[in-house]
Amino acid sequence: MTASLGRRALAEAVGSAALVAVVVGSGIQATELTDDVGVQLLANSLATVFGLGVLIALFGPVSGAHFNPAVTLAAWFTGRGTSGGLTLRDVAAYIPAQTAGAIGGAVLADAMFARPLVRWSGHDRSAGHLWLGELVATAGLVLLVFGLARTARAHLAPLAVASYIGAAYWFTSSTSFANPAVTIGRAFTDTFAGIAPASVGPFLAAQLAGAVLGLGLLAAVFTRPAPERPGVVPVPAEAELAAPSSS
Repeated sequence: MTASLGRRALAEAVGSAALVAVVVGSGIQATELTDDVGVQLLANSLATVFGLGVLIALFGPVSGAHFNPAVTLAAWFTGRGTSGGLTLRDVAAYIPAQTAGAIGGAVLADAMFARPLVRWSGHDRSAGHLWLGELVATAGLVLLVFGLARTARAHLAPLAVASYIGAAYWFTSSTSFANPAVTIGRAFTDTFAGIAPASVGPFLAAQLAGAVLGLGLLAAVFTRPAPERPGVVPVPAEAELAAPSSS
């Protein structure tokens, strides 16, 4: 990484804020335009895919465009002991920046649509099948992000990661939050993309378990790291996607 840690942390905060603003804002806009939940989710997912691809392309060269504590922790774990890997100091700066940015993005989206700036979500998402969906979504995201890096295809991250997130909106029961920071941020908005505070803890546990599973699959499938620039993992992760209000 050539940018200072302060600049990288700022990029993570701004990118995470923009990502959540896209997810929450497009969810609000969709519910104001139609009562059809399927159309709402389609609009929400398309906006997230386009926004995510742009944010990865923009901030990837600065911070790696993680936007996701699960990806940051996986990057630290896979790169520990290497000359260009993330350090614990980097992790200690990235994760609070991502979380604060995600909360700020939710507040910003509510402000843009004249909603209460902070209102705890009442959208309960406490169910085993949703936790399984989060585990699957996060495992797939981590496998994709680091699989691209190991095969010297990290330059495809904006397109590949955004495409995966778009697909995961629809093939996972939880519509793929896949991101602890974004999950926390979305608890602050009582809108289409929100998640009740009581549902946050199990989602975080499922996401972290998914990250571990993703790293296990990475080790099993990809046996040799490719000669990418050390420490650079230009992806977000994730992901964090909105779920339909019927979930």
